[in-house]
Amino acid sequence: MSWHLFAVFFASTFFISATPGPNMLLAFQYGLNYGVKRTLWTLAGLSVGLFILLLSTLLGLDVISRQSPWLLTLIKAVGGLYLLYLGVSSWRNAGDSGSLMTDAQAMSAEIDSSYPDMKAINNTPAPRSLSSAAVKAVPNDFILFRTGVWVALSNPKAILFFAAFFPKFINFNLPLWPQYIALTLGLYLSETIWQLIYTLGGKKLSGWLDVGERLAWLNRGCGVIFILIAAALLIEVSSSVMSL
Repeated sequence: MSWHLFAVFFASTFFISATPGPNMLLAFQYGLNYGVKRTLWTLAGLSVGLFILLLSTLLGLDVISRQSPWLLTLIKAVGGLYLLYLGVSSWRNAGDSGSLMTDAQAMSAEIDSSYPDMKAINNTPAPRSLSSAAVKAVPNDFILFRTGVWVALSNPKAILFFAAFFPKFINFNLPLWPQYIALTLGLYLSETIWQLIYTLGGKKLSGWLDVGERLAWLNRGCGVIFILIAAALLIEVSSSVMSL
């Protein structure tokens, strides 16, 4: 993989990772609720879940590229159409999204309803005095880690997105695993940076994004990236079909 292609991939994933999806909303809300140090366990869980989804996708692409090249072409075509759909939807629906704080609270409420142990913890009354603070129920490290894993794995659309997004940046005529490692490291670097920003930024980030239409324009910018990559994928597929 050339440095130029990797730079385009990293810039794209860095911008896409900035949008407040489930992982970022969880990092943001837990950073507010439990503090940065405790939320690091949740970030670790998110990373493990993301790795499982990513590894599943790359292994599938590896098998398909070696055994069914025609199916890989079909995946690129479907992936291009899917990214085009995501791009148009991101642009058209950008102004319909709520505030970052509202979305994060909705994510927290959804987690509470899905995982009884988190609901019990978050429904514990706040201590009335400093002397009772020590007995206030808080999630242990394992629960925070497990919740991160579950939230990451509960987003099956991520596999579809990876399958659509990654083939544009992979040269299937070259050794695949060095490219897989480079792309994985690039994606993890992007995700980790933004998870830490959402965790550390807290209300300051929420206040900044919710001013004017900054969050909407972030989503629109993400939509433009999807459309550009979709166009490149569909052009590549058209060229390969025409050369048959």
